Amino acid sequence: MDSTDGQVGREHGTRPPIGGSYLGLLARNGDFRRVYLATLISLAGDWFMMVALYDLVLSQTGSATLTSLINLCLGLPALLVTPWAGNLIDRTDRRRLMVTVDLLRAAMALLPILVVTPSLLPLAYLSVAALSAGSGFFDPASEAAAPNLVAPEDLGRANALLGSAWGTMLMVGSALGGLVATYFGRNTAFVVNALSFLVSALLLVGIKTPFSEHAPRSESSVPLLASLGEAFQFTRQKPQVMALLCGKGLLGLMLGLTTLLSVFAEKVFLRGSEGISLLFVARGLGALIGPFVLFWLVASPVRRTQLIAPCIMIYSLSYALLAKSPTLEVGLIPVVIGHMGGGAMWQATTFALQKAVPDALRGRLFSFDQAIMAVMYSGSAVCVGLLVDAYGARSVFFVLAIVFATLALLLGLVTWKLFRAPVHSDPT
Repeated sequence: MDSTDGQVGREHGTRPPIGGSYLGLLARNGDFRRVYLATLISLAGDWFMMVALYDLVLSQTGSATLTSLINLCLGLPALLVTPWAGNLIDRTDRRRLMVTVDLLRAAMALLPILVVTPSLLPLAYLSVAALSAGSGFFDPASEAAAPNLVAPEDLGRANALLGSAWGTMLMVGSALGGLVATYFGRNTAFVVNALSFLVSALLLVGIKTPFSEHAPRSESSVPLLASLGEAFQFTRQKPQVMALLCGKGLLGLMLGLTTLLSVFAEKVFLRGSEGISLLFVARGLGALIGPFVLFWLVASPVRRTQLIAPCIMIYSLSYALLAKSPTLEVGLIPVVIGHMGGGAMWQATTFALQKAVPDALRGRLFSFDQAIMAVMYSGSAVCVGLLVDAYGARSVFFVLAIVFATLALLLGLVTWKLFRAPVHSDPT
């Protein structure tokens, strides 16, 4: 990386103010506050849509396999756009890219309104696929930009806030989404999702801090394959980065169970939209609490990184307990605890990758990270859906949860010594 590139962002703006606390960061850093609010609003809309969409497919077909197809559409398109997304994120204006993606997603979010019969369900899947493709650009760009929007002292706090935003809006968005879908109809939820993207774009437009340390370069200045090769070469030379990506991949496998919580609500606990909403609220509550608990209990970044595998084990074993829960109310408890582990693991891994990868490569590495998640998530979701249709939700969830917990244990044994040293990027 050209050593002068790293100074461009600071030359065109002042150093981000130090917050010193969660409230201080939000109060003093207006640009980060805009990103945080945009994330909250956009995620709330997403969960409005997902609750309504799961209910739409299950009510039209009653099939766990077709429900899991939603999750395939959520994962696969993000994987397909990865080679271009990472390159664009590192070589164009990240803020402008994110705003453009938000505007496009606002239009595509309205497609499920047209689904009035089972024969039109492909429109719903197309909508999910388009939103997923947009996320393949937006999410890695946001993660790559975060270290440039906050002071280094606040990066851990920023990650905890952004990680908890996902859980907060899963909890709030799922609860409200269930109510809106029940009392105002599913179409209202789809409209709310579209509006959320428009509000997110408006918030991002007003940000002044550069989203990159380096000046945007022409995409054509470096061939795509050479650009990707640069990122792969960096990963091969960094065993810690490879281990972090493996951890995200294992989490992706676990998400195959998570995405079928709706089936537990509909077919096991017989609670319909209300049950879907409550399980998603429990999931969101755990994801909200987890990052803060990890950051509060473990100050050392090295120790937080070593706890990635144990957090995945907590996540996995909670689903074994869910499989044995006699009622929905009892099942909410392990879901909260499990997603505390999942939320903490996500925050620790994202923070470690941001510290380990230089800005000029960060978009490509986070796109690659998302691609790994997409492959594992999509394949796992479809396989779990087929298994649940064949053998029932309780037995499939229990067996797979034990398998994933065992894999997490093996990951922890392999990476414990590897993460004894701090994870950081080389000086540029």
